[in-house]
Amino acid sequence: HSNFLYSVLTFLPRFLYEQIRRAANAFFLFIALLQQIPDVSPTGRYTTLVPLIIILTIAGIKEIVEDFKRHKADNAVNKKKTIGKIPADTVSMGILLNFGFLNFSLHSEPQAMCYVETANLDGETNLKIRQGLSHTADMQTREVLMKLSGTIECEGPNRHLYDFTGNLHIDGKSPVPLGPDQILLRGTQLRNTQWVFGIVVYTGHDTKLMQNSTKAPLKRSNVEKVTNVQILVLFGILLVMALVSSVGALYWNGSQGGKNWYIKKMGKCWDGVLVEIFSVLSHSRMPPTPSDSCDFDDPRLLKNIEDRHPTAPCIQEFLTLLAVCHTVVPEKDGENIIYQASSPDEAALVKGARKLGFVFTARTPYSVIIEAVSDKKRMSVIVRTPSGQLRLYCKGADNVIFERLSKDSKYMEETLCHLEYFATEGLRTLCVAYADLSEREYEEWLKVYQEASTILKDRAQRLEECYEIIEKNLLLLGATAIEDRLQAGVPETIATLLKAEIKIWVLTGDKQETAINIGYSCRLVSQNMALILLKEDSLDATRAAITQHCTDLGNLLGKENDVALIIDGHTLKYALSFEVRRSFLDLALSCKAVICCRVSPLQKSEIVDVVKKRVKAITLAIGDGANDVGMIQTAHVGVGISGNEGMQATNNSDYAIAQFSYLEKLLLVHGAWSYNRVTKCILYCFYKNVVLYIIELWFAFVNGFSGQILFERWCIGLYNVIFTALPPFTLGIFERSCTQESMLRFPQLYKITQNAEGFNTKVFWGHCINALVHSLILFWFPMKALEHGNGFMISTYVVVTVCLKAGLETTAWTKFSHLAVWGSMLIWLVFFGVYSTIWPTIPIAPDMKGQVSAPYYGYAFSQEEHGAVTQEEIVRAYDTTKKKSRKK
Repeated sequence: HSNFLYSVLTFLPRFLYEQIRRAANAFFLFIALLQQIPDVSPTGRYTTLVPLIIILTIAGIKEIVEDFKRHKADNAVNKKKTIGKIPADTVSMGILLNFGFLNFSLHSEPQAMCYVETANLDGETNLKIRQGLSHTADMQTREVLMKLSGTIECEGPNRHLYDFTGNLHIDGKSPVPLGPDQILLRGTQLRNTQWVFGIVVYTGHDTKLMQNSTKAPLKRSNVEKVTNVQILVLFGILLVMALVSSVGALYWNGSQGGKNWYIKKMGKCWDGVLVEIFSVLSHSRMPPTPSDSCDFDDPRLLKNIEDRHPTAPCIQEFLTLLAVCHTVVPEKDGENIIYQASSPDEAALVKGARKLGFVFTARTPYSVIIEAVSDKKRMSVIVRTPSGQLRLYCKGADNVIFERLSKDSKYMEETLCHLEYFATEGLRTLCVAYADLSEREYEEWLKVYQEASTILKDRAQRLEECYEIIEKNLLLLGATAIEDRLQAGVPETIATLLKAEIKIWVLTGDKQETAINIGYSCRLVSQNMALILLKEDSLDATRAAITQHCTDLGNLLGKENDVALIIDGHTLKYALSFEVRRSFLDLALSCKAVICCRVSPLQKSEIVDVVKKRVKAITLAIGDGANDVGMIQTAHVGVGISGNEGMQATNNSDYAIAQFSYLEKLLLVHGAWSYNRVTKCILYCFYKNVVLYIIELWFAFVNGFSGQILFERWCIGLYNVIFTALPPFTLGIFERSCTQESMLRFPQLYKITQNAEGFNTKVFWGHCINALVHSLILFWFPMKALEHGNGFMISTYVVVTVCLKAGLETTAWTKFSHLAVWGSMLIWLVFFGVYSTIWPTIPIAPDMKGQVSAPYYGYAFSQEEHGAVTQEEIVRAYDTTKKKSRKK
């Protein structure tokens, strides 16, 4: 198991490769390398290299710390012993263990059963049953197991956690099927089981845990995309500026070079190329607790059983079915029984049966359980009653059960009426039915079942065909309805999000009536809103219905109307087909609300993907169950709710919250604040660099395009790292456009973020033009006022101006904002005072000597690496209007 990214040998090359893949870092490295060539850069060798090294060092320390934690986690897993015997990293295929990754032998629990927890795999904390084979259950000791001879035939390594297909061939016996119930995946933990014998079939990267270990999908914000485009444009402008400077240097040298005495005196002419580019800021980006209580209480049911009412047998079978047809695991805690269920619905039905006297206490392997999957929408169990009768119990969605009912089934009309009533109340419904099986019928079916269960290829399809044989001619017992209570604050949250002009689509597996009523209860759909119902059974019918509704809307198509669109999963299959998709999206986007019911997890993901690709909008998917993982990963932003349905949604999300109502603050407050902070920070960083470096371009017009720089090289190098480093931090961390109370009170404020009013091409270039104007003022005003420029004065003006600009951009002043703005100015003044007096005590910056004592005399800093030149020579180097002075 290895999730780490680096080793001691690979850290440096791999880290540098990852960093250089970023365009900004690659450019700065390119410039830093160019500066190492003598006479190429006027700013010295280290002005770009040192800041780049500082940034890369900080990034490297961060990577080392994070990867060290990965190494620790990997070592903890790899060195974890399999029930105290063998470290996991030394296990290989075929080794017989007292805990392995395929169990087919004896467990410490009765009937070769064990209980496992799969929280490390799917986030679900409820206990699950794993069933050893009855053919090996009598092997009680290691000595007997060591004499076992045979082979295991199974599918290749794959990432499907809930599927496994294999056969056990014991010498001299018929093959025995192995399925998901016989496998213990790496990462599962034994619970309430002392020991297990098993044999290893997958190790290392072949285990399903490692097969599911994939990198998170790369998600980039619109801000980042816009910024990258503008960086490319700025790079193009930089090349144009360099070209203009080179042409200007050639022209000036050709026309003025022979007439000026000081060019010969200084010995060489610099054909300047602007090698600076703008620094780019790298930026990032309670459910109700489960209760054992059961609110259902209807004494008439028990009274009818006691009074031997004509409905008593049906009621008894109904409650028996609820008590035995499920995958709930009973866990005894003293005298109490705690039910561990994969879903709250299953637990509720078992608890309801217990309250009425039908208590589920234990589970044995001597029954055939046909578990429900999303496509089947039903589950069945075959049991033998105390009287010896074989019976099949089945529960599932109403449409699935009714198509399998016998003509002799009773209560069909009454049940349909009840189902409709339950749906209008927003309840989640199931139908339950049973069928008695003859011994001959069961034995014949069992042969087909065993044959299908040992096939390696297309086993699932063959088993489904096998289930269809036995799940027929059912007798209806009734229906169940469970209230799917909304979390506190859901209606208010949706109402607030709608005010912020956020379009909300509901994707659910519930039936149509239930989904509509949930829409009403959460205020997504209002009573006066017209409903468009799409429920077709063919592609042509779906196309015709969608076309008709689009025609009815007329000129209103493409505009938001007070209409709700309701479509079921079967129709959605055709609506998402290539030839109908565009029309369906046009219709859906013309509706105020969209509800997709009876949809599968894959369809949820497909809907998000279609909207994401076809509509110019940012998508956010929020869910709380494993069936929501697909759409959470597909959306631009995925939000998981930690709820009763496990932690899979949370584990695969970008953001995790405890209640749906928290989404309001996540979007309207923290989302808007974050957008405002990031955009202001980016715009300010571009602004302050344009101001500084464009001044060097203006300076080129008065120094003959010689490449001479106005600012001292280390003043340039430390400009972003020290002198103007604090304002971006305060803007990016503490800035707030409005108070939290105002953001929640006026959701319409979110439209500023939604419409990208704070950051777009127009705003970006507005800041760049503003910086251009400021650079003109900061250079030419001192230049004309004092006859010639002064590096110290202009650099001071630049630092003061950009710091005050940060103050103007700040709307929420804090003590840190004051510290950043005024403190940055003070840092510059202190630095300059010290820096201009350290030579020759410290042998650096000789050309800074005397700057503080003579701030009003013309002086431009030398580009020479060593030694100082006279003030007069430097003035002559860029001011060609001065005449040659006579030496006395």
